[in-house]
Order: sequence, then C-alpha cells, then structure tokens
Amino acid sequence: MPLYPLFADLAGREVLVVGGGEVAVRKIEALLHAGARVRVHARALHPTLRGWEAEGRIECAEGEFDPAWIDAAWLLVVATDDGAFNAALAAQATARRTLANVVDDARLSSFQVPAVIDRAPLQLAISSGGAAPMLARRLRERLEIELDPSLGALAGLFARHRDVIRERLPDLNRRRRWFDAVIDGAVPALLRAGRAEEAERAFAAMLDPAAIAPVGGRISLVGTGPGDPARLTLGALRAMNLADVLLVDAGVGEAVLALARKDAPREPAQPDPADCLSWVAAHARAGRHVVWLRPGDGFREPASARFAQALQGMEWPCELHAGVAADDGDAPGASRPAGA
Repeated sequence: MPLYPLFADLAGREVLVVGGGEVAVRKIEALLHAGARVRVHARALHPTLRGWEAEGRIECAEGEFDPAWIDAAWLLVVATDDGAFNAALAAQATARRTLANVVDDARLSSFQVPAVIDRAPLQLAISSGGAAPMLARRLRERLEIELDPSLGALAGLFARHRDVIRERLPDLNRRRRWFDAVIDGAVPALLRAGRAEEAERAFAAMLDPAAIAPVGGRISLVGTGPGDPARLTLGALRAMNLADVLLVDAGVGEAVLALARKDAPREPAQPDPADCLSWVAAHARAGRHVVWLRPGDGFREPASARFAQALQGMEWPCELHAGVAADDGDAPGASRPAGA
C-alpha cells in the first residue's frame, strides 16, 4: 500500500519512545534535533540516555507501562525486542488514533521513518514503505555525494527573503520563472564556491524590481515516445516539471503524466486541431508555460508536423522535444533520454 509522505512539525510536542537501547538512542537523537519533547519508558536505559536525562533533554517514565501515556503523545516510537509487547502497544496506539512506528516492523507501524538527507532547511526523505530499508539507505548514500552541501544555504536564502519575494512577485507564474532564473543562475555557483557574501548580493540584485523580467508565454511540444517514462528526454522532463498547464492527447499514459508537475491543470486535447491551437495560444497570451503532450514522436510525424509549424510561427517561444523510441536513442536530433 502506498504511503502518504508527511513532514511533521514536532517542535515542543511530546513523543513517547518505548525502549532504551542503541536503536532508541538513534531515534531519540533525531526527535530531539526536530525539537520534540521526548518521554522515554524503558526497563533499562543506555548510558547516553541516562546522560540526556541528567541534562534535562529527555523525561523518563518510571514503573510499569501505562497505556494512558499514549494519550499525551503526538507520536509513539517502539524500539524493544519483545514482539508481543510491541504488538500490544501498536494496538493501543491504533485505538487512541496515535501514529506509531514499531522499529523494523512495517506490519505493526502506522508511520515509517525514512532515510533522510539533511541540507537544512532543505530535507529529502526516501522510503521503501518498510519493504527494503537497506535500499533506501543505499540511495541516501548516493544522493549524499551528489547533492552539494550548499543547497542548504540556497534554501536558506529563499526562506529569509520569502516575504519580499511574495511581495514583489505576487503572480505565481512570474514567481516560478524567477525561481528558475535564480536556481539556474550565478547564486548557486557562488555558494558552491564558498562565496556566501557575493551570493547574497547577487540574490538581492535579482530581487531589484528593475531587474525582474516581465512574465511571458512559452510553449513546449513534447513527444512522449512509446509511453515508457525512462525514454523521456531530459528536456521533456524539464518542460513537464515547469508547465503551468498541460494539454494531453489520447494515448499519453498515466506513467508519463505522473512525472509532470502535480499542480499543473490537465486538459484533454480536442479532436479539432484548430481548437487545440486556439487553446494553446490563449494560455500563452496569458503568460503561461503551455506543454502539449502527444504519444510517439508527437510533433515530428508528418500528420502532426503542421501543428508544430503553426505554433512555432506564433509570437511566443516554442520548443519541440522529440519522442524517443526504444530503438532510436542515438538518432540524429534526439536529445538524450533521462537516466541514459
């Protein structure tokens, strides 16, 4: 069953942890980092936990376990090696509508703790739904290498200037284009080079009202190939992720659509091509990035090429992303498939 991804704000909120060994130490350390008030019940406490109790970082509940303790908790974490006791705690949590994580037992858990890549305030979480935690950890290891530590500083810039960004860019489409310009511009490169002050100045300069470019319409024509998401080109994926609206032809599969920007409205293409051209032009005229998806090689096939020619003759920038078939990945003019 698919899980619903959720980032919880636990600052100042109580979390009950049952168990006092090394596994509990790791879970509690992450909870304290998130600002949670941690209450621990265990028959024996790891020396680290004893130290944290003495420092006042955690509270320990003595005596026999009282199920009523769950009522005060936002989350329950169970880290004992007693399977019957764990199952009883999970049942108590379910009866009280409290989310519970039973370590290494997805069947008993109502929430999973993902593998996390921390580039504060940016966080990436990877979950296998409890099916293969080692796979999630291996992916985290790879991404830790690929994702530069400066991403946290970049996210911090956006966070500190959030109110100014919203004030100067109230239009969502214009704001999205501005974000793209910053992310693809000099600011990340300066941060990667450790030149934080220069990055701050460059960021502020891009927020100068005189430097903010007016929003303009844009059209992307995407061939989705045989329907295999792995055959989409990098350019096609980028266009789908930046779309303001999507025009979808019959035959474009759900697996491909799942990769498009989630909040971009989707409109089925009408049988009359003239209606489609009018629809695309209307959205481009309103300053939106329109992405038209067609199966196969979409807009390079003879029957459809006239649509591309008509749109490329309009006043807005119009780019074409060829559909890559399974046997023509190296064909002239085809951009490289994602992941190839």
